[in-house]
Amino acid sequence: MKAAAFTFEAATDIAAASRTMVSGGRAVAGGQSLGPMLNLRIAQPEVLVGLRKMFEICGVSETGAHVVLGAGITHAQIEDGLTPDIGNRVLAGIASGIAYRAVRNRGTIGGSLCHADPAADWPTTLTALGAAALVVGPAGARTIPLQDFFTGAFRTVLASGEILRAVQVPKFGPGTRFGYFKACRKPGEFAHAMAAVLKSPTTRRVTIGAMGGPPLCLEGEAAAPQTIAAALRAHAPNMDEIDRHMQLIAVQRAFEKMQA
Repeated sequence: MKAAAFTFEAATDIAAASRTMVSGGRAVAGGQSLGPMLNLRIAQPEVLVGLRKMFEICGVSETGAHVVLGAGITHAQIEDGLTPDIGNRVLAGIASGIAYRAVRNRGTIGGSLCHADPAADWPTTLTALGAAALVVGPAGARTIPLQDFFTGAFRTVLASGEILRAVQVPKFGPGTRFGYFKACRKPGEFAHAMAAVLKSPTTRRVTIGAMGGPPLCLEGEAAAPQTIAAALRAHAPNMDEIDRHMQLIAVQRAFEKMQA
């Protein structure tokens, strides 16, 4: 199967890309998710807006409290330590477990978030880490906590013409610990169950992904190990018992990794 005919426009700046997208264009960076969708004709845009040459989405920066990763940064760049670290090489560890190296060489952190696949690594882990999306569009710039960014499977809050410019990730403070676990039938596949756990002197957060929709984010008392099963049942009362058991095992393993 080959993609339906489309026009490709390589945008050189965010403003130009935004204008084209308002007119019906669809953004593409690494193309590791969109490419197969095009070939299977699940997606049939008339115009593809290439973002790879836009310097605004390819930079990195850091402050005392945050690391800011441009949306065009590849998984491989993060894996190889070419971007600032938030602590304990957590981001590099997550990136190294995404698909295969060939995919990581081209796939981008921004593309993964905007694609919003429920079983992808970055939506669940970055939500647990308290990251925020830095978005620009026709109405200006806004910052969106990732907990509020995903609205459903393959759906986000991005409005027409809005582009994810970067992701802002908090650095680890003293006493911060993190654990992540995903269950896959074989390496490189999307997860069937996943969970990420963050604990600091001021925050306790558990995020459960691969649920067919946005990650389930539990904080405070709701993120205590003894209350998670009830919270998961309340959130997804129709979930198959086997799937629920797999998710609870993923949570347990994430806690074990955090405590290791």
